[in-house]
Order: sequence, then structure tokens, then C-alpha cells
Amino acid sequence: MADWSQLPRELLDLISKHLNSETDLVRFRSVCTSWRSSIQLFTSRFPILPKTGISDSTWGFCLSKRTIFRVELADPDSDSQQTHVPWLIKVERDKPPKTHLMNPLTGSDFIPLLPNFPRSLDLLNFRVTELGQEYVLKYINYRPHANSIGDSVTLYMEKVAFCRSGVNGFMLLTIHTSGRLALLKIGEKKWNIINDLPSPYDDVIFYKGEFYAVDITGRTVVLVMDSETTLKVIANSVFGGDKKFLLESMGELFMVDKFLSVGPDNDFDYDDENEFYEDFDCFMSERTVKLEVYKLDHEEQRWIEVKSLGDRMLFIGDNCGFSASASDFPGCKGNCVFFTGLSREDDGLMKNRGVGVFDLESGSIGPIANNSANSQLFWPPPPWLHSNPVALEDGLNHLNI
Repeated sequence: MADWSQLPRELLDLISKHLNSETDLVRFRSVCTSWRSSIQLFTSRFPILPKTGISDSTWGFCLSKRTIFRVELADPDSDSQQTHVPWLIKVERDKPPKTHLMNPLTGSDFIPLLPNFPRSLDLLNFRVTELGQEYVLKYINYRPHANSIGDSVTLYMEKVAFCRSGVNGFMLLTIHTSGRLALLKIGEKKWNIINDLPSPYDDVIFYKGEFYAVDITGRTVVLVMDSETTLKVIANSVFGGDKKFLLESMGELFMVDKFLSVGPDNDFDYDDENEFYEDFDCFMSERTVKLEVYKLDHEEQRWIEVKSLGDRMLFIGDNCGFSASASDFPGCKGNCVFFTGLSREDDGLMKNRGVGVFDLESGSIGPIANNSANSQLFWPPPPWLHSNPVALEDGLNHLNI
């Protein structure tokens, strides 16, 4: 039998270059001592970022990473009649070893936690698969007003695309409040605002070694970084919807086009014949009424509409997009897109955005709560999570809550 600990250092270096997630790195380093010493873990803390060129605020910026996981039992009881549906969770670990558990799409903290919720998750008991990552720019020491709505600390930039260079180096591409693209290379003291702006940009992504961006018309560009940073158009405008989202699925680049409609929120029993409500915008909400899905054809350099996703489920959130296979979630239906939209909480305050589901086959759209299996993807945690023993491990072998 081969002795894996005796693999040449050059081969270990080659393997490590294809490990893009912290989870894969930890598993790689856990094989043996020689493998552990052959590669460093990615840094868990990012340096303070410059604000010059992108913000006049007195607050500086810091970068926070969030990871979306699928958590499931490592060895479910085959004799049990119970279906063990995996759990989707977003984890922010900006202040190790403590973490924040979040809704994977909205980014809202899952608090308060249930009394029987485990305070650490041991990978010996659970199979944890990384589905996606997001990076969020935050103001340092920012204190939002008590009555502010949403995550005001991340107000300036809607989306951040991240490219790692080496162990500690990286580049960021984000969308400035002006709608322009802003690029930062670590070590530089100033953001580079790219002035190409036929239309404001909607989304950015790092895909197959390059930065991509799409504007509100669907016009898509890739950044060319030579002596100067330029933009190359790789797909012309699609038009149609009101908000474009980029995500990768099975190695291909997808765009989701969201169609919005502004009207009264039925939860408030709005009466359009009552003049009393005419000047009150708080009784009006922005609703998603339709979604269209496109896939990038690199050879023809255009977006092609997708009528069926097969087994795939696409997820588009506030700061990231990711996908999963419905076969990995018993009872869940594929060929669907999960998205965020406004909803009202039981206390009557519009303080959280709920999750909606669009079915490509039927064209139907509605809240995730309408489907019992889909509604269990995010919250509450599945019963099997509470009933398993937990243990404290090192590195990423646990999530401390």
C-alpha cells in the first residue's frame, strides 16, 4: 500500500493549487503531518482597506467573509423511517472562534437560537459541503441608528467579487454607489474607479480566473488587467427585467433576470380607493413577479435563455449566488430559483425579507412557505441536528456559536 505521507513536496504543491475553499484545505492538511506542513491555511482576518477613491466617509472599511454550507448527517440510520433533509446555513466567522449563523439568502442573523441548539458542530458527526462564498465590505466601528432598516453597516457596496492571489494576497471588485465598478488590489492605497458606464452595473462575479460584471440591461463585460484595467464586452444587452444576478452552476455562468412590480402590500389591507393612503409610500412594496434564466454562450458571446434547469436549484441572495442539486435534498423540487423579496413579520414590521420560489416549468411564483419541503431548507434547524452528540475540534472541524 502506498504511503501518502511520502508524496513529493512538488506534487503536494501542485495539488494544493486546486484547493479553493477553507474546507478543502482543512481536509487536505488533516491527512498527515507532512501534508499539514506543506501548505498554510488562508488568513481568517483581512487587513483594514483604504477608502480613498471610493468613499468620503470618516469610517474605514474592513472585509468580512461568509460561507454557505450544506450540513447533513455523516452516517444516517438506514433503519430509520425518518427523512433526514440537509440544512442550508450561512456562517460568518469574522471574529474567531465565535460565528454568526445567517439565512443563506437574506443574511439575517438566526437569533435567538433554540435552547437545544448545539454550541459546536463536529465534522465527525456531520458531512459539511461548501456551496458558495460571499465577501462583504463593512464600515469599521459604524453604529447604525436604532430605527434603521437593513444591514446599514454594508450600505455602500451591494456586491463584492473576490480573487485570491497566493496565501494572503487578493483583489476585490465591487459596485460603487454611483453604479460604476471599483477595483482594489491589496497593497494599493486607492481604489480604481472604472469610468465605463453605459448603464449602472447590477452584479459582479469572479468566474474561471476572471472578473465579470453585468449592468441593468444585461450587457456583460470581463475585466482585462494589463498595464491598464479595461473592459471587454462579452455579451450584449438582454433588457426585459429590472435586476440582473450572476452565479456559477456546474462550471457554467448563469444570469437571473428579476422582473419587479411596485404596488400595495396586501398584508396591510390597502384600499386603493381610500385617499388617506395615497401619500403613504410605506404601504407600497416592490414585488418580484417573474424571473428569467440565461446561460452564457462563450463562443457566440451572448446570453441564451434557459427553459429548464433539470435537477438544479439556483439561489440568488443579497450578496451572493449559488446552486445545489435537488437530489441532495429529499422532497425538494429542482428546476427552481430561490430569491429574496419583501415580507412582513408577525409583529407587523417590515424588517426582514422573506424568500420566494420561482418554478421554471410552471412559471409559478410564491413564498417558500407554500412548499413544506422547501421551507425546511433554512429555518428552523432539522430535528436530527439537536439529537446528535457534539464535540469540540480544532481548526474548521467545528463551528462555535
